[in-house]
Amino acid sequence: MIFLQLFWEFFKTGLFSIGGGLATLPFLKAISLKYPWFTPNDLLDMIAVSESTPGPIGVNTATYAGFHAAGVLGALTATCSLVLPSVVIIILISRALTRFRDSALVKDAFYGLRPASAGLIFGAMLEVFAASLLHMELWGGFSRLTAVLNLPAIAFFLLLSLAIWKLPRLHPILFILIGAVCGVLFQF
Repeated sequence: MIFLQLFWEFFKTGLFSIGGGLATLPFLKAISLKYPWFTPNDLLDMIAVSESTPGPIGVNTATYAGFHAAGVLGALTATCSLVLPSVVIIILISRALTRFRDSALVKDAFYGLRPASAGLIFGAMLEVFAASLLHMELWGGFSRLTAVLNLPAIAFFLLLSLAIWKLPRLHPILFILIGAVCGVLFQF
């Protein structure tokens, strides 16, 4: 039964998350709230690791959740079911696109997918931003706004953003390593 649940949830995620790895985040959050495979906090950690390691976020998260839920077979089930819709759609589109390449309807449909994809990615960015830089569980109205702000994380975010802007010749891996070290330090 768990393999069927893994397959179905990650198949839906792969089918409807148009726009890449970050577009999977709203679906992954819903999965984390519905099943005990990973928590919303685990999802934040998986995003951090996925952004600093090879592979798309969705695939890495599906593999993690599947392994956590049902071992190696669960990891294979979740990962394969996540990529299956894309593979099927690519095969179908590649065959049909040669016939409908110049169709205004097809061009308009692809154009219409752009805002939906951008909206999913923007929503995911807001979720990560709020979870990383704010303590929303402490929200008690605007009078307690300072309690909500995670000042060390905000200061680090602004400092790192300034460094990335002012030091563009430094390799991005250096910033990823700095972020990873600070993330570990902020846990204590």
